[in-house]
Amino acid sequence: MHTTHLHRFSLAIAALAIAGACFAQEAVIRKNITQRYPELKAIDEVSKAPLPGLYELRVNGSEIYYTDAQGDFLVVGSLYDTKQKRNLTEERVDKLTAVKFDALPFKDSFTIVRGNGERKLVVFEDPNCGYCKRFERDLQTINNVTVYMFLYPILGPDSNKKSEAIWCAKDRGQVWQDWMVREQAIPSTVPMCDTNALKRNVELGKSFKINGTPTLIFVDGSRVPGAIDAKQIEKRLADAKS
Repeated sequence: MHTTHLHRFSLAIAALAIAGACFAQEAVIRKNITQRYPELKAIDEVSKAPLPGLYELRVNGSEIYYTDAQGDFLVVGSLYDTKQKRNLTEERVDKLTAVKFDALPFKDSFTIVRGNGERKLVVFEDPNCGYCKRFERDLQTINNVTVYMFLYPILGPDSNKKSEAIWCAKDRGQVWQDWMVREQAIPSTVPMCDTNALKRNVELGKSFKINGTPTLIFVDGSRVPGAIDAKQIEKRLADAKS
């Protein structure tokens, strides 16, 4: 056999051996973890983690756990890169839960436009969320943006009642900002309308694993859980556009 062909054949055999070893390793991990922790039986993926000797378990789409090569230990928590000061677990989850911005059901939101509205931002908020009110005050200073507001009443029955009144208001954006920024009461005499959009928003948020408010989604699909200030909003808008 020609030397070049022999070398390629050897490489192919080595690659197959490595693949086989990886498959066997994954099988061991899956077997031991699922036997010992039946609640983790639906493991979507097993892969090597950035830390040597550690393996990543992806469960339920975007839940991340870590284990050793034999599945004898289970690590719950974040993996940090101390040199680069990066939360690798958080970055991985962000990638797994990235949202296709243009595919969002914008009909179930209302818009607030400032300036030319060129930049776009989606926000999931609950009207009884204190952090949301603080975020809304900072959002007032952001110009040239279209905010798609998805009412996300997850803090109790009163949140749903307030969201229904806001959704059925003639000028949703005005009523929303009056309540969130200026602490003016939500009109109680608003005629009721079709509020199924709110139920769809809650289901949508659950599918995206949005567990708190506010949650921001940018045009590149990245998200920010929690309130951030105006400077951070501007940076995220610029990064998402670039």
